[in-house]
Formats: sequence, C-alpha cells, structure tokens
Amino acid sequence: MPAEPSASSRADTAAELLRRSLERGRLAHAYLFLGDDLGVLEDAALRLAQTLNCLQPPTLGANGVPVEPCGICLNCRRITSRNHPDVVWVRPEMKSRIISVDQTRGVIDRMNLKTTEAAHKIAIFVAADRMNTSASNAFLKTLEEPPAGSVLILLSVEPDRLLETILSRCQRLSFASGLVRVEESVAGWIGEFAALAQPASPGLMGRYRLLGTLLNTLSQTKETIEEALTAQSPLTKHPDAEPSQRERWEDELTAAVEAEYRRRRAAFLAGLQAWLRDVWLGTLGTETGLAFLPQFGPATAAVARRLSPPEARRNLESWEATQRMLFTNAQEALVLEVGLLRLTL
Repeated sequence: MPAEPSASSRADTAAELLRRSLERGRLAHAYLFLGDDLGVLEDAALRLAQTLNCLQPPTLGANGVPVEPCGICLNCRRITSRNHPDVVWVRPEMKSRIISVDQTRGVIDRMNLKTTEAAHKIAIFVAADRMNTSASNAFLKTLEEPPAGSVLILLSVEPDRLLETILSRCQRLSFASGLVRVEESVAGWIGEFAALAQPASPGLMGRYRLLGTLLNTLSQTKETIEEALTAQSPLTKHPDAEPSQRERWEDELTAAVEAEYRRRRAAFLAGLQAWLRDVWLGTLGTETGLAFLPQFGPATAAVARRLSPPEARRNLESWEATQRMLFTNAQEALVLEVGLLRLTL
C-alpha cells in the first residue's frame, strides 16, 4: 500500500493502518474509505486494488498478501486506466445522481463470477452514500456473504447517509485531510478529556474518570435527543390516536432516537480519534496537520512526551477497533471501558 506515513494528513494515518493490516495478512472483505475529497478516496481505492492484484509486488505480508504494488506491471497499468475486467467501478447515474438497484445487482452478478486475470475481484463504489434504499438492501446480502476472493470498497464523504447495517459490516478508514471539523459540544468534551489526561500518566482511577466524562456526555446527549425528537413526534400532537397507530409512532420514535444517538456518539468517538492522532503526530515532533491546535496544544504535547511513536500509533489502532466493536451486539459501556483502559496515556 502507500508509502511510509508522513505527518501532513490523516490520509497518511489511514494508509499506514491499512499497510500494517496487510503486513499481518488481515485483509478485510469490505472497506469504507471516509474523507472530504472523493478524488483522494478514489486514489486510495485504486492503490489498494493495484496492491492486491499486482503481478510483481515488491513486498509481501503474512499469508503472501501483497503490501504494496509495483505500479508498472500489466495489472497495475490496467487498473490505473480503469479498464481491468476484475476491478469494477460503480458511480451514481448521471441524471438521477443515485446508485440504483439495477446497477448494484449488476455489480453483484459480476462479483459472483470467477476472476479472469487477477487474484481478487474488486468492486469500488464511488459516493456509496448515493445508493438508494433498494440498492442498499440488495447490497447487504453480498456484504454478509461476500463471494470468495472478492473485496468491496465503499467511498463516502457523507457516511451518515449509509445504512447502519452497511456501516457495521465494513472496516472503516478515514482519509480526511486538513483540520477536523467538529461540533462545539464535541470539541468541548475533547478539551475536558485532554485536560484530565495531561497532568501525568493516569492510573486506574484516572482512567475511570476519563471514562466517566465520556459516559456522562453520551448520556446527556441521548437525553437531549429524546426530548427534541419526542417533541416533534405525532405522539405528542395526537394523544387520542388509535393504539395501533400510536405503536407505529413509538417504534418510529425509538428508531429515530437510536439513529441520531449513534450519529452523535460517532462524532464524539471520532473526535477522540482525531486527538489521539494529534498525540501521535506530537511524538513525531511535528505540529503540521493537528486537528486541535492551538486550543489543546499543551495537553497534547504533555501526553505526547510520555509516549513513543509506536505506542501512540497503537492507540489509534486500538481506538479504531473500539469504534468497530460498537456496531456489534456488545454492551456499549463495556466496550468503551475496555477501549479506554487499553489506551496508553
């Protein structure tokens, strides 16, 4: 995969995490590349497609999985020119600006065929968030039971538009560049977290204080969401509605609250991921590309001085895994507790 990480952007972090996964032979069947520039995401997807299908890979990881492409073999050149038969690019239709169910089914049919010239058959969905509901539902079965030798790569600058069931089945990597855009409430909590982590390497009690700030913030967030959406619900406007109708409204309200809460929770956890990346960059001795400079600079620098670059990078990998665990049936509080205890601060 891409070259050694630089400190200039989050894309370097994502590329490094992906490279390390390939070195260990941990190839996922489905990836979701996130960012603010589809061009950057397309380049990353193309690079991964080349890596997996390179005929002369200069580096191999565990289980013989290629780690980077040569860039000059026939497969690499054909993938670059977008005309390799085993690498399928899917884009929103020109008029509707959506990825239709017919497009999706066509790709699924192609993915179920044997490869013709490559080791892996790859489908790259550009602007995957443009899949309509029918397309998303059709795609789910393939995500759940991917054809052997296939890799699915979804690219999105608006991941909140994707179904939770799709998000939970993909390994997510962020290639966002520049400063991270965070809401004021998220930045406020990151400041509180960073301040608690600053004085010294926190012991067990310190870790639980960090956990407490997160759980309290999430609890308050959910209460706010419930109050706001309940006020907007037909339940409050039509108290005399038929029981069956009220039951449907209650189910809709519950689903809406849960969806909005997960979105907000993801924002807080992504904010912490951005701060952990700042700490990692601090261990490398750079301030270029920091997400939370200058407001949390002293706390970030204090934590970075206590860590080595490998320790800080492991924090990033560990917190990525924690966020993925939240899309399983595991208990939220337990996942977050274990995730925070695993961090080296």
